Amino acid sequence: MSVEDGGTPGLGRPRQARWTLMLLLSTAMYGAHAPLLALCHVNGRVPFRPSSAVLLTELTKLLLCAFSLLVGWEAWPQGAPPWRQAAPFALSALLYGANNNLVIYLQRYMDPSTYQVLSNLKIGSTALFYCLCLRHRLSARQGLALLLLMAAGACYAAGGLQDPGNTLPGPPSAAAAGPMPLHITPLGLLLLILYCLISGLSSVYTELLMKRQRLPLALQNFFLYTFGVLLNLGLHAGGGPGPGLLEGFSGWAALVVLSQALNGLLMSAVMKHGSSITRLFVVSCSLVVNAMLSAALLRLQLTAAFFLATLLIGLAVRLYYGSC
Repeated sequence: MSVEDGGTPGLGRPRQARWTLMLLLSTAMYGAHAPLLALCHVNGRVPFRPSSAVLLTELTKLLLCAFSLLVGWEAWPQGAPPWRQAAPFALSALLYGANNNLVIYLQRYMDPSTYQVLSNLKIGSTALFYCLCLRHRLSARQGLALLLLMAAGACYAAGGLQDPGNTLPGPPSAAAAGPMPLHITPLGLLLLILYCLISGLSSVYTELLMKRQRLPLALQNFFLYTFGVLLNLGLHAGGGPGPGLLEGFSGWAALVVLSQALNGLLMSAVMKHGSSITRLFVVSCSLVVNAMLSAALLRLQLTAAFFLATLLIGLAVRLYYGSC
């Protein structure tokens, strides 16, 4: 069974085991991101500029790719370096950059809970672009699995975790600051739809690009992250006055950057050898890891919504990847 049909790539048990390990690592890193960020807080706030963390993450990815090429972990293509094939990755970097900034901008037009619930629409937009751009048709069983993923994400966002000292579901800061009423403006809804479309397009476009080019993954990543570093360097420099590039960084912050960089490289391998749909399942399954770490490290309480979301994710995985 092929990846597009819900299977996993591999030519035997060793490769199958490596693929499974890679997906588990990526799931763990996705799930650990928010708890690690919470551990970085000083007096309830992140002490460094978010643009600094993004820029350093992109730079770390670029350095890891360059190191991989230098030590020969992946063979350099014969002949002259195919620099012309680097240009299409500029669009990938631009789409990812636009999406990362939209996430921040959206908070002005809706409350965080509404954003977390509605942002699960990007699962549907990714599936739509996956079918249109890659000319792959999902079965009714697979379509139902993706709907269950969307429902699981919305259910978890609506109240999967709760601060024991807060009677309302949501982040622990809501208790101190007072609950923010649910709201979304017409402009916010329009921007959210744009965010979901760009999210799906960026994922599927990058997958299509990586699969069509006959280049080693490390070189493709080198192209992608070169543009990513340049773009985020410009955004950081144009962000106005604020803390310096490394100001406010701690050991936890360095771990956030390193884990996000490694996870980005793992996701590139999923795009190259798997599919954008596989990435959706990794991100959704990471909710379980996120909740467990939040409960253990941040003393948040798991609610019935978490267990319902976990059940829905399990059903979705079984429907999509299970034998018919």
